[in-house]
Amino acid sequence: MTEAVTPSSPLDPPSLPPEKPGADAAIAPQDIRDGAVVALAVGVAGLLLGLLWVWLAPRVQYVSNGEAVFLRNSESEARIGADGTFFLLSAGLGVLSAVAVFLWRRRGGVPLVIGLGLGSLFAALVGWRFGLWLGPSSDLPAAALKAGKGVPFDAPLQMLAHGVLLVWPMTAVLVHLGLTALWSPRDPDPEPAWAVYPPPHVHADPTAPEPPRT
Repeated sequence: MTEAVTPSSPLDPPSLPPEKPGADAAIAPQDIRDGAVVALAVGVAGLLLGLLWVWLAPRVQYVSNGEAVFLRNSESEARIGADGTFFLLSAGLGVLSAVAVFLWRRRGGVPLVIGLGLGSLFAALVGWRFGLWLGPSSDLPAAALKAGKGVPFDAPLQMLAHGVLLVWPMTAVLVHLGLTALWSPRDPDPEPAWAVYPPPHVHADPTAPEPPRT
Protein backbone atom coordinates (compact mmCIF):
# COMPACT_ATOMS: atom_id res chain seq x y z
CA MET A 1 0.00 0.00 0.00
CA THR A 2 1.10 3.51 -0.68
CA GLU A 3 0.44 6.49 1.54
CA ALA A 4 -1.61 9.35 0.21
CA VAL A 5 0.44 12.47 -0.23
CA THR A 6 -1.36 15.67 0.63
CA PRO A 7 -0.40 18.40 -1.84
CA SER A 8 0.96 21.54 -0.26
CA SER A 9 -1.25 24.58 -0.26
CA PRO A 10 0.02 28.01 -1.33
CA LEU A 11 -1.38 29.29 1.96
CA ASP A 12 0.84 27.00 4.04
CA PRO A 13 3.78 28.72 5.77
CA PRO A 14 7.14 28.14 4.09
CA SER A 15 9.31 25.43 5.56
CA LEU A 16 12.43 26.51 7.41
CA PRO A 17 15.85 25.51 5.98
CA PRO A 18 17.48 22.54 7.72
CA GLU A 19 19.88 23.47 10.49
CA LYS A 20 23.54 22.65 10.11
CA PRO A 21 24.89 20.02 12.45
CA GLY A 22 26.60 21.57 15.46
CA ALA A 23 24.99 24.96 14.88
CA ASP A 24 23.70 25.03 18.45
CA ALA A 25 27.07 24.19 20.00
CA ALA A 26 27.83 26.83 22.62
CA ILE A 27 31.58 26.21 22.74
CA ALA A 28 33.62 25.51 19.62
CA PRO A 29 37.08 23.89 19.55
CA GLN A 30 38.51 27.22 18.42
CA ASP A 31 37.22 28.82 21.63
CA ILE A 32 38.99 26.20 23.74
CA ARG A 33 42.24 26.76 21.84
CA ASP A 34 41.94 30.52 22.34
CA GLY A 35 41.42 30.01 26.08
CA ALA A 36 44.53 27.82 26.31
CA VAL A 37 46.60 30.38 24.39
CA VAL A 38 45.44 33.16 26.73
CA ALA A 39 46.24 31.10 29.84
CA LEU A 40 49.75 30.33 28.56
CA ALA A 41 50.55 33.89 27.45
CA VAL A 42 49.27 35.52 30.63
CA GLY A 43 51.01 32.93 32.80
CA VAL A 44 54.38 33.70 31.22
CA ALA A 45 53.78 37.40 31.90
CA GLY A 46 54.18 36.57 35.59
CA LEU A 47 57.93 36.80 35.08
CA LEU A 48 57.48 40.52 34.38
CA LEU A 49 55.56 40.90 37.64
CA GLY A 50 58.38 39.31 39.62
CA LEU A 51 61.00 41.49 37.94
CA LEU A 52 59.06 44.68 38.61
CA TRP A 53 58.35 43.66 42.20
CA VAL A 54 62.05 43.22 42.96
CA TRP A 55 62.87 46.51 41.29
CA LEU A 56 60.16 48.70 42.84
CA ALA A 57 59.46 47.18 46.26
CA PRO A 58 60.89 49.15 49.22
CA ARG A 59 63.81 47.51 50.97
CA VAL A 60 63.94 46.29 54.55
CA GLN A 61 67.43 46.38 56.04
CA TYR A 62 68.95 44.30 58.79
CA VAL A 63 72.11 44.86 60.78
CA SER A 64 74.20 42.40 62.76
CA ASN A 65 76.11 42.95 66.01
CA GLY A 66 78.15 39.83 65.49
CA GLU A 67 75.81 37.63 67.55
CA ALA A 68 72.28 38.35 66.29
CA VAL A 69 70.48 40.09 63.45
CA PHE A 70 68.16 43.05 64.09
CA LEU A 71 65.98 45.33 62.02
CA ARG A 72 67.85 48.53 61.27
CA ASN A 73 64.66 50.55 61.61
CA SER A 74 62.01 48.77 63.64
CA GLU A 75 59.40 51.43 62.77
CA SER A 76 59.86 51.11 59.02
CA GLU A 77 56.79 50.27 56.93
CA ALA A 78 58.84 48.81 54.11
CA ARG A 79 57.62 45.28 54.84
CA ILE A 80 54.03 46.37 54.27
CA GLY A 81 55.16 48.39 51.28
CA ALA A 82 56.30 45.21 49.55
CA ASP A 83 52.74 43.88 49.68
CA GLY A 84 51.37 47.21 48.47
CA THR A 85 53.80 47.25 45.55
CA PHE A 86 52.76 43.73 44.57
CA PHE A 87 49.10 44.77 44.85
CA LEU A 88 49.48 47.79 42.56
CA LEU A 89 51.57 45.91 40.00
CA SER A 90 49.08 43.05 39.93
CA ALA A 91 46.15 45.42 39.46
CA GLY A 92 47.89 47.24 36.61
CA LEU A 93 48.91 44.03 34.85
CA GLY A 94 45.40 42.68 35.35
CA VAL A 95 43.93 45.66 33.51
CA LEU A 96 46.51 45.39 30.72
CA SER A 97 45.97 41.65 30.22
CA ALA A 98 42.18 42.08 30.16
CA VAL A 99 42.37 44.85 27.56
CA ALA A 100 44.82 42.84 25.43
CA VAL A 101 42.61 39.74 25.47
CA PHE A 102 39.54 41.81 24.64
CA LEU A 103 41.24 43.49 21.69
CA TRP A 104 42.42 40.08 20.45
CA ARG A 105 39.01 38.39 20.71
CA ARG A 106 36.18 40.87 21.08
CA ARG A 107 33.46 38.25 21.07
CA GLY A 108 34.55 36.95 24.49
CA GLY A 109 33.29 33.57 25.61
CA VAL A 110 33.45 31.27 28.61
CA PRO A 111 36.73 29.51 27.62
CA LEU A 112 38.41 32.89 27.13
CA VAL A 113 37.38 34.09 30.59
CA ILE A 114 38.45 30.82 32.21
CA GLY A 115 41.80 30.94 30.43
CA LEU A 116 42.31 34.55 31.51
CA GLY A 117 41.46 33.77 35.14
CA LEU A 118 43.63 30.66 35.41
CA GLY A 119 46.52 32.28 33.53
CA SER A 120 46.37 35.36 35.77
CA LEU A 121 46.40 33.26 38.94
CA PHE A 122 49.36 31.27 37.66
CA ALA A 123 51.11 34.52 36.68
CA ALA A 124 50.67 35.90 40.20
CA LEU A 125 52.22 32.75 41.67
CA VAL A 126 55.07 32.87 39.17
CA GLY A 127 55.71 36.55 39.91
CA TRP A 128 55.76 35.91 43.65
CA ARG A 129 58.21 33.00 43.51
CA PHE A 130 60.34 34.62 40.80
CA GLY A 131 60.61 37.81 42.84
CA LEU A 132 61.72 35.89 45.91
CA TRP A 133 64.31 34.10 43.82
CA LEU A 134 65.65 37.32 42.29
CA GLY A 135 65.67 39.22 45.57
CA PRO A 136 68.22 39.14 48.39
CA SER A 137 69.13 35.80 49.91
CA SER A 138 66.86 34.37 52.59
CA ASP A 139 69.88 33.00 54.48
CA LEU A 140 70.22 35.77 57.07
CA PRO A 141 73.25 34.37 58.94
CA ALA A 142 75.21 34.04 55.69
CA ALA A 143 74.15 37.52 54.55
CA ALA A 144 75.10 39.04 57.92
CA LEU A 145 78.47 37.32 57.86
CA LYS A 146 79.10 38.56 54.34
CA ALA A 147 78.09 42.15 55.18
CA GLY A 148 80.10 42.30 58.41
CA LYS A 149 79.41 43.58 61.89
CA GLY A 150 77.40 46.80 62.02
CA VAL A 151 76.96 46.98 58.24
CA PRO A 152 73.32 47.08 57.07
CA PHE A 153 72.20 44.64 54.40
CA ASP A 154 68.96 44.07 52.50
CA ALA A 155 66.47 41.59 53.87
CA PRO A 156 64.75 39.10 51.57
CA LEU A 157 61.41 40.02 50.06
CA GLN A 158 58.41 38.85 52.02
CA MET A 159 54.70 38.70 51.31
CA LEU A 160 52.74 39.15 54.52
CA ALA A 161 49.24 39.14 53.00
CA HIS A 162 48.93 36.29 50.53
CA GLY A 163 45.53 37.55 49.49
CA VAL A 164 47.26 39.94 47.07
CA LEU A 165 47.88 36.91 44.85
CA LEU A 166 44.20 37.13 43.85
CA VAL A 167 44.39 40.75 42.73
CA TRP A 168 45.58 39.99 39.18
CA PRO A 169 42.98 37.30 38.33
CA MET A 170 40.10 39.21 39.92
CA THR A 171 41.02 42.47 38.19
CA ALA A 172 41.56 40.78 34.82
CA VAL A 173 38.27 38.88 34.86
CA LEU A 174 36.18 41.83 36.05
CA VAL A 175 37.68 44.27 33.55
CA HIS A 176 37.33 41.79 30.69
CA LEU A 177 33.69 41.08 31.53
CA GLY A 178 33.00 44.80 31.69
CA LEU A 179 34.62 45.44 28.31
CA THR A 180 32.76 42.52 26.77
CA ALA A 181 29.43 43.73 28.13
CA LEU A 182 29.97 47.25 26.81
CA TRP A 183 31.68 46.83 23.45
CA SER A 184 31.44 43.23 22.27
CA PRO A 185 29.57 42.63 18.96
CA ARG A 186 25.90 41.93 19.49
CA ASP A 187 23.99 39.07 17.88
CA PRO A 188 21.39 40.23 15.33
CA ASP A 189 17.85 40.48 16.61
CA PRO A 190 15.64 37.53 15.64
CA GLU A 191 13.23 38.13 12.79
CA PRO A 192 9.63 38.74 13.82
CA ALA A 193 7.12 35.96 13.35
CA TRP A 194 5.34 37.75 10.52
CA ALA A 195 8.60 37.82 8.52
CA VAL A 196 9.06 34.04 8.81
CA TYR A 197 5.41 33.13 8.41
CA PRO A 198 3.67 35.85 6.37
CA PRO A 199 -0.10 36.04 6.82
CA PRO A 200 -2.08 34.38 4.01
CA HIS A 201 -3.56 36.69 1.43
CA VAL A 202 -7.33 36.90 1.36
CA HIS A 203 -8.61 36.36 -2.17
CA ALA A 204 -12.11 37.53 -3.16
CA ASP A 205 -14.54 34.90 -4.34
CA PRO A 206 -15.26 35.66 -8.04
CA THR A 207 -18.71 33.98 -7.79
CA ALA A 208 -19.85 36.18 -4.90
CA PRO A 209 -22.36 38.87 -5.85
CA GLU A 210 -21.08 42.41 -5.82
CA PRO A 211 -22.31 44.60 -2.98
CA PRO A 212 -25.03 47.07 -3.96
CA ARG A 213 -23.79 50.51 -4.86
CA THR A 214 -25.36 53.49 -3.23
